[in-house]
Formats: sequence, C-alpha cells, structure tokens
Amino acid sequence: MYIRLGDEAPDFTADTTQGPIHFREWKQGRWAILFSHPKDFTPVCTTELGRAAALLPEFQKRNCRVIGLSVDPVDSHLRWEKDIEEVTGHAVTFPMIADPDRKVSDLYGMIHPNASDTQTVRSVYVIGPDDKVKLTLTYPASTGRNFDELVRVLDSLQLTAAHAVSTPADWKYGEKVIISNALSDDEARERFPQGFETVKPYLRVTEQPQSEARV
Repeated sequence: MYIRLGDEAPDFTADTTQGPIHFREWKQGRWAILFSHPKDFTPVCTTELGRAAALLPEFQKRNCRVIGLSVDPVDSHLRWEKDIEEVTGHAVTFPMIADPDRKVSDLYGMIHPNASDTQTVRSVYVIGPDDKVKLTLTYPASTGRNFDELVRVLDSLQLTAAHAVSTPADWKYGEKVIISNALSDDEARERFPQGFETVKPYLRVTEQPQSEARV
C-alpha cells in the first residue's frame, strides 16, 4: 500500500511497549508522528530514538504524540530501550509498536522490497488531528533522520493549517511567512493588519501569525 499526502491514515491495533493500543483512540484527535525503524539493537536507530526522546517535550508542546515501530517483539524493544538510555542519556517514554507480522508495516507501505524485503525503511508520517496524512519522509536504512527538522516542519504544518500562509525555504518558527496568492491585497490587509511587503506580485511576506496549536 502506498500512502499519499491527504490520504486518511490507516487505523490499526497493535502491541506496544506501553500495552495494546488502538491507534486513533491513542491519538485522541491530536497531531501524531509515526516513524519506523529497520530493526532493534542497531546503531543508527539507537541514536534516532535517543534524539526523539530528547525532543519529546517539544513535540508535546505542539500537541503532538510520538510513536515508533520496529518489526521486533515488545520484549526486544524493552531490552533495547535500556541501551538507548545508556548510550544517549534519554529514556524512551513514548510507545514503540511491535510489528513482527508486519501488519502495520504493510498497511503503511514501510517495506520497500528493492531495499529489503524483511526490514522497514526509515519512514515518517505526520498525521493531523483530522487523521489525514500531512507529510511523509523516507530515508534509507544507512541514513539517520533529522528530528529537529521534524519539529520545524510540524511548526509549518500547524501554522499553515490555521492561516492563509506558506513558509519559505529554511523557515523557522517566528520568522516571516508568505501570504497565500488566493488572497487579494485588500483581503491580505484585513487578515494581516500588521501589514506586508510586496516583493513581487506573487510574493508577499508578513510577520508570522501566532500558532494556536501550541499548548
């Protein structure tokens, strides 16, 4: 199965390191990040999970839940979590899905046979409160993910969902944003009373509105 932007994120039940979950019930209408790992007790994955654990307060501040997945069983995950804390100094306090039968992996298209027919690639799915897929990323097993980028892109997704704006290259929270071309200049003046700069007829920039998604 191939998951595309705007698709409804498949629902599922699974065993995790924090007990059985029903994905949508666990998600509770919030933002969520689901990310997969090729295998337990692997070096790159160990660093990734430690970084995700370190950034968990940032995701929580943005009303976003985090959940990992590997094809190994729960008891393996729990043993591995001890190594992750020892190596990175951060305890993994979010759930890790055990997917030994590859049910969830297949549901989300995490197995890429030309890369490996047994291990998941490094997939990331950002899912909105409406249960629609807002972003997907796929990395090869040899390349660790940038979790600071996930925080940045979550800020952009939440901001642009609430306001008629988009975010430019390398944008960070608090920087100027681009006004949607769907708005006329008069509508833009009404929406953005702080004013805006017309760089080109198709490029108008303004100060970033406040994001309502942060808690």
